[in-house]
Amino acid sequence: MQNEEQIWRLVDAKKTDYIALSDRIFGMPETLYNEFASVAEHVAVLKTEGFRVTEGICGMPTAVMGEAGSEGPVIAILGEFDALPQLSQAPGIAEPSPIEAGGNGHGCGHNLLGAASLLAATAVKDWLSENGIVARVRYYGCPAEEGGAAKAYMARDGLFDDVDAAISWHPSTFNAVQHGHSLANSRIDFTFHGKAAHAAAAPQLGRSALDACELMNIGVNYMREHMPDSARVHYAYLDAGGVAPNVVQAKATVRQLVRADDMATLRDLVERVRSIGNGAAMMTGTTVETKVYSGVSNLVGNLPLEETMQREFDKLGPVPFDDDDNGLANEIRKTLTKDDIAASFQRVGLETPEDLALCNFVAPLDRVNSGGEGSTDVGDVSWVVPTVQARVATCAVGTPFHTWQTVAQGKAPAAHKGMVHAAKVMAATASSLIQSPETLKAARAVHEERQIKTPYQCPIPAEVSPPIIIKSK
Repeated sequence: MQNEEQIWRLVDAKKTDYIALSDRIFGMPETLYNEFASVAEHVAVLKTEGFRVTEGICGMPTAVMGEAGSEGPVIAILGEFDALPQLSQAPGIAEPSPIEAGGNGHGCGHNLLGAASLLAATAVKDWLSENGIVARVRYYGCPAEEGGAAKAYMARDGLFDDVDAAISWHPSTFNAVQHGHSLANSRIDFTFHGKAAHAAAAPQLGRSALDACELMNIGVNYMREHMPDSARVHYAYLDAGGVAPNVVQAKATVRQLVRADDMATLRDLVERVRSIGNGAAMMTGTTVETKVYSGVSNLVGNLPLEETMQREFDKLGPVPFDDDDNGLANEIRKTLTKDDIAASFQRVGLETPEDLALCNFVAPLDRVNSGGEGSTDVGDVSWVVPTVQARVATCAVGTPFHTWQTVAQGKAPAAHKGMVHAAKVMAATASSLIQSPETLKAARAVHEERQIKTPYQCPIPAEVSPPIIIKSK
């Protein structure tokens, strides 16, 4: 039996249990650093499978690591299981239908992500045992990818320092090896302190913190014309100073999210945004304090690992969707615009056929990306260890992520097929690397060459701890 066929068999042997795990996580959507029920499900599976389990890694109550094997190269497989707020949606229904008004939902498919990664790690563990191969496989259950940057803290604090290669994936509308590119970002809270006063009787005595926030946003908006095209700045009011317009707001907080192609550009933009905040405070007679909430580095590629994963993906082929899978996919597509559908494949440099409901090909590695990029804390992992990721189709062509449409497809048979497929790609990639020390050596050489040119500098200062705020039920 060929190596990859054995790995695929080991994935298939346990896929039913892990599809059930994914569905359980779907049914308990929890947001950043509050994934207690979700991590408990992953811990229980790790223990059942015989992994050595370490809970609460990096000081995070909802992070876990499971390891199998005691010597040899270390292959890490990264999983996530956090949801997004206000995206509650009943599965299998192609119209907005919240399960809970204002509730959470898996709008980025992380219920699938964590389950597939754990299935891949389990298959590698079983493959090592069946073949008497000396190596180690680790599953990292990582919380808070959506805004909490858990992996950035983990990378900063050395949790991947002894890893030879890291492997991950993400649900998608297409099948491809992820190119080494994403946007670095920094989330910074600007809290302005002013002076309360009666807004009608004595406004001259007040100094408005809300005015300072609004002036800061105006300054940032003017900056947009004078920054790189790929850079982004977004904002959200965390505290607008209260609900009484007849009181001059003494305190207000705005969170600025700054993104850029690389860390050097990000640091420059962050300093400019900080200067704008200081200027807004000066103009309003207020003071400003800043606090870094989180941040992530840009993803960097590793060609030896990408070529290895591409070979394994090509052997496996695209996700085996059938006509029944196309039913829900076509219903979802009726809720999308032509622009949504056209944008779906921009990141693989291809035009989307109008009648294609689910992706039926594996994109080549030498494609030219033409779509926009987001951010991921896998970027920080890629700076400290050679890293590779897959994108695997789990939903209809055109599905915009972080939407109810994504959640609606999160328990569909197509999603289950995609997550099992992802597990096979990752597990086969891991086994191929374990059997090819020369590839691991080449991957490390590429990684170290980049580090010599541009050493890793975590965007989160050493004194900043993960923003863990446990929410009451």
